[in-house]
Amino acid sequence: MSATALAAGQRINGFELLEHVHRGGMASLWRVARDDGGEPALMKVPAVQDDPAAIVGFEVEQMIMPLLSGIHVPRFIAAGGFEAQPYIVMEYVPGPSLRGRLEDAPLPSEQIATIGASIAEALHDLHLQHVIHLDVKPSNVLFRPGGEAVLIDYGLARHESLPDLLAEEFRLPLGTGPYISPEQVLGVRDDPRSDLFALGAILYHLATGQRAFGSPSSVAGLRKRLYRAPVPPRQHNPQCPPWLQEIVLHCLEVDPELRYGSAAQAAFELAHPDMVALTARAHRRADNSLGQQLRRWFRSVRPAPLPLPLSVARQLRRAPIVLAAVDVSEEWEALADALRNASDRVLQAEPHARLACVSVLKTARIGLDDLNDEAGNNRHIQRLVQLQHWARPLALPAQRLTCHVLEAPDPAAAIVEFARSNRVDHIVIGSRGSSALRRYLGSVSTQVVAEAPCSVTVVKVPQPDAAGELASVQ
Repeated sequence: MSATALAAGQRINGFELLEHVHRGGMASLWRVARDDGGEPALMKVPAVQDDPAAIVGFEVEQMIMPLLSGIHVPRFIAAGGFEAQPYIVMEYVPGPSLRGRLEDAPLPSEQIATIGASIAEALHDLHLQHVIHLDVKPSNVLFRPGGEAVLIDYGLARHESLPDLLAEEFRLPLGTGPYISPEQVLGVRDDPRSDLFALGAILYHLATGQRAFGSPSSVAGLRKRLYRAPVPPRQHNPQCPPWLQEIVLHCLEVDPELRYGSAAQAAFELAHPDMVALTARAHRRADNSLGQQLRRWFRSVRPAPLPLPLSVARQLRRAPIVLAAVDVSEEWEALADALRNASDRVLQAEPHARLACVSVLKTARIGLDDLNDEAGNNRHIQRLVQLQHWARPLALPAQRLTCHVLEAPDPAAAIVEFARSNRVDHIVIGSRGSSALRRYLGSVSTQVVAEAPCSVTVVKVPQPDAAGELASVQ
């Protein structure tokens, strides 16, 4: 039975075809009802069964989808093999795809940041499951009613623990012309930062209404992105703010080592545009000079040997987000120093890490807090300056450091929520030692250790003993 012979009312292995919702070059999509009375679902049927790439891609999707979970992927329900009618049944996600928004481009920068952060969060969640999508494009991004991005179509994807059937059987670049990364053009399919390049191409289109690299249909056209940089977004759209151009061009770097280390880092900057450190990318007004293009062209003609296979998990470990929860009260200066030393040790071991310095300005649970102190100084600004002063000895480049002052009645809950919403990998927090009252009420560090979604390092300093002399706390 071929996809073209399907019709509404047919039944396939316990599913009734209700409505044909899409026909593409590789597959058809049907909304189906389940004989078991379950929720409405979507059936994907390969449209071209004599195309080897379509057949292998469908096999890949059937292998990968059952292994995926979470809000950012459609839930897998069932599958049928090629011996009869091949299909995949998955959760029906009613939300629209991103493709429709391209007609409205350029979009306001705030909307682009929100969309981009949602996609980046979905990519990070996928990468944590050891899968690289490798075909991220607007039509493969849906949105749930709550705004969460859902990534669909895993026919070109790569799971690091499964055989890469596509790489074994095909030698031409696999991907979609406007979004395929330079390393994919060269045949590299094991780098999660390829998905960040595609994210940058999507953001570029949303910011400018133009495709960063046009719509190449040949290998020669695809190879141009190895040596020709895109026109800076602000040249197409002067209303594009510098911070957005910085993020877009950061994603679109030819060398993966110059892109964000992880999708979580990209999501972090898109969620905090006021914290984006501006480099020469933000102010670029023209694409590469002829000399730069020639140098890149020579490198592309004689490329360096392909790198050893890259583990998705190893790349994510190379680019963690570290949160330093800092108490900048003067009476705890020794603890602040110890915390800075501990943070520095973590950063020395993780040269691609981003450090988020966080301090919580405690507020009342009920009623209004006075934002100014007795001298009329703004408490939030004072705390931010103190936090920046604390971080200065770390001598980190601006793109690896951000400072955040949170206002909340519960410091521990605020730190945990910041870590959860920003995909923090490691928290470094100070502890002021122990006392009967603190053991009874629970310290901030204890609560953070108990509730944090990641690993936590607790830093202590020697405490004065009963005789007034310092005693080491183990």
